[in-house]
Order: sequence, then C-alpha cells, then structure tokens
Amino acid sequence: MATIVDVAQHAGVAVSTVSYVLSGKRPISDATRCRVLDAIAALDYRPSPGTHPTRRTVGLAVSVNGGEHRPLLAEFMLAASVAARDHRCNVLLLTDHQGSDDLLDAVQAARLDGLVVMDIGVADPRLDVVRRLAVPAVLIGLPANPAGLPCVDLDFEAAGRMCVDHLTGLGHRDIVLMGEPAAVYRHRAGYAERTAAGAFAQAAARGARITHRPCEADWAGTAGTLARVLAERPDATALVVQNESATAHLPALLRSHGRAVPEDLSVVVIGSDAVATAGEPQLTSIAVPAAEMAARAVDLLMDNLDRSTTGTPVLLEPRLTVRASTRPAPARSDEPKEDR
Repeated sequence: MATIVDVAQHAGVAVSTVSYVLSGKRPISDATRCRVLDAIAALDYRPSPGTHPTRRTVGLAVSVNGGEHRPLLAEFMLAASVAARDHRCNVLLLTDHQGSDDLLDAVQAARLDGLVVMDIGVADPRLDVVRRLAVPAVLIGLPANPAGLPCVDLDFEAAGRMCVDHLTGLGHRDIVLMGEPAAVYRHRAGYAERTAAGAFAQAAARGARITHRPCEADWAGTAGTLARVLAERPDATALVVQNESATAHLPALLRSHGRAVPEDLSVVVIGSDAVATAGEPQLTSIAVPAAEMAARAVDLLMDNLDRSTTGTPVLLEPRLTVRASTRPAPARSDEPKEDR
C-alpha cells in the first residue's frame, strides 16, 4: 500500500506539501497541486479519514553566552514553535554551550528529526558538531563557511550600509555606532560583525566619520558608554544603535546630557519595531524580521526532512522605516576620520 512518503517522492515534493494539498491548510500552486494529485492517482494512495503524517520533533538550539540574549530571542523562539506546529512538529528547546559536544548528545538522546541552530557566529565551533549529525539542520545566521548547511538571515551588512546611507543622505558626517555588549563581539556573532562592517564600508564611501563602541545592556553600562562617546565625539550628530536593551535607556540618558532627539542627535536603531515605537519620539529603524526568519528556517528544515536540499543562503533584504528620530544634520565642521 502506498504511503504519503511514496506520493511525495513520486511528485518530487516534500511530505508537508502533500499534506497541504490534502488538507487545504496552505495555498499550493496549481502546477504543484496537479503533480501531487497525479501521483496520488498513479499510486492509488488512499489516506485514512482523520489521519495525519507522523508527528515529528525538531530541536531549536540557542547558544548560552553572557551578553548575547536579546529581547528578540523570545520572538524567534515563539515564531519557530508556531511554524513547526503548522508542520505538525513538536519543538524541543536546546540551550547549548558553543564548541561542546552537548549539542550532539542532546540531539541523539532526544531522537530528534531535525535541528534549527540560532545565533550563528562567523567562525561558529558548533558547526563541526552540526555537520556530524545524522539529521538535517538549518542555521539562523550566516557563518563564514556555510557549505552544506542551509541558512536564513537578515542581510546585516546591507543593514549597516543602509543606516549610514540614510544618515549621510541627511548631511550627517560624524556618526556613532553603539553596538552589542563586548561579549557578543568576543564570540564573533555574525549579525554584529556584519552590521559594523557594512556601516564602516558605507561611511568610507560617503566620506563620513564613524566611531564604534560596544555597549553593555543595563542602565549603568549604557550610561557609561554614552558619556564616554559624547566626551570623545562632542560633535557627533547621529547614533546608530544595535542593542535593543540599551535603546530603551537612551532617551532619558540623552536628556540628562542636554541632547534632544532629533534636534541634536538623529537616532537609527536595528531591532524590533516594538522597541523602536515604544517611546517618544518614535525611532527610525531597520526591523529584524524574527518571525519571517524563523518561519523560513523551519520551512527549509521541513523540506530537508523529506528530501536533501542545500541551496544558497537565504538573506532577507533589510527595510528602513523613517520615523521622527532623524532629521537633517545641524551645521558642523570637522574632518572625516574612521575610529574603531
């Protein structure tokens, strides 16, 4: 008797696609639907009423390192769980330590069918473990060498360029990039490194000065970093902020320094729209599309569970939303110079 796996193989699609054709839960193109229906007819497949494909379990691996937990993390985890549920999969959260074999042991012990790995570093030591797994894996993040591993990420390098391009287009020539905590850069988190690289490249292209400073996420850390930066760069007219926790502290801290947004300093943030729109003024931002990234990663994994796919990295295009926190720069005079 033919199974749903046989139908999927005959039609050249994923098992989940056959399920969607049968259930109508998601829109499927006419061409794909016809292939599936032809395969069902050719194999005389007869699904039992009320039955569904066997429920699988996939792991969601999150690295546990000081300073790397961001408000977006919960959004990623929830979105991945919802996407997996749509595929009739359970999700097991794995909190691993980079470079250890704990991840391998956890996958084997839990008898997982697949794995989504988050917070990928540029030279992530977990990838050696992931490549030894007997189950498929998908990365949320872009390593230096993604060979053989499907991955999904925002194009953070383009995001860094976009922030600087927006500000220099408004005449800003002295920009500060307030980044993630120092631990994030020590662990070479891909999103943080690539944002800074894009920002510096665009600043050089536009003849602007840029100063990059890591920033701890609590009030004291944000206050200290901001005070030092304003002392170092008193003529700075714009901030790019890639640190959601610190973003919440900035309006009050800037007021304490006699700086108004956007009259004295224009501000662009990279993070969630919820943080960017939480206060006044609302902040110009590039949103990190956590829900879309997680859903795309789970969809890629589902395809890999049923057929081997690799493909090129999926990099989502950043989108900048202009709000009240950016305006043309006040008149300044200094010489452009990069300062890391």
